[in-house]
Amino acid sequence: MSATKLRNIGPKSAAWLRQVGLRSEQDLHAVGAVGAFMKVRRAGFKPSLNLLYSLEGALLGCHWQEVPEARRQQLVAEYEAAAGALPTTRAGQQAGPVHETHMPPETDDEETREIRFD
Repeated sequence: MSATKLRNIGPKSAAWLRQVGLRSEQDLHAVGAVGAFMKVRRAGFKPSLNLLYSLEGALLGCHWQEVPEARRQQLVAEYEAAAGALPTTRAGQQAGPVHETHMPPETDDEETREIRFD
């Protein structure tokens, strides 16, 4: 996050947020607590739900433990819905089958050696 320290956001969480492009309080407000949490998860970090509650507390200006239980449950439901909408595997080209080629024993005559790619 930026030079102004947000409540509930420690050094590790701030580093995660910076690495996913959230560098200011305005950035956090723009994506919301769930959006920021999802960005951190998609980047490969393994945050606990406490980060989600901390982000919400930062947006509300309160300690993360003061986020009401009903709101916490709503945040978790929003996260689970967003996570369920993500593809389970990365899109892109899948690896094809592996073909094994057995080459004849090498000879000393370079002209008779053959290189094959299947």
